[in-house]
Amino acid sequence: MSRRILVVEDNPDSLAIMRSILENQKYEVRVASCGSEALELLQKEGIDLVLLDVMMPEMSGLEVLQRIKGDPATEHVPVILVTAKTHDDDVLGGYQYGADYYITKPYTKKQLLYGIDLVLGKGESVG
Repeated sequence: MSRRILVVEDNPDSLAIMRSILENQKYEVRVASCGSEALELLQKEGIDLVLLDVMMPEMSGLEVLQRIKGDPATEHVPVILVTAKTHDDDVLGGYQYGADYYITKPYTKKQLLYGIDLVLGKGESVG
């Protein structure tokens, strides 16, 4: 059974690139373009991992992360923040909110798959 990854990204180009990388590695991909949509999908479907953009309209990725980690129904789901925010304070803030890993944009396919493997604890992806 393939692992199900929820990609939360408001930029269509970034979303298409990430989806292509994941589907080529046989992951089942679900997508959300905003925080509320992501939280709704998390409640409805068995998600194994969330790849979460930080800078989004309506609700920031950090707010979404707080809600995921603050809900007993979803707190176990690992979250990787994927963001252009690279300052030490941003990275540390992401971890303080409960992120399991942090990938900065632009990233390579290898970096993305390494982070997923690290968090899921499987050597499934080969970059």
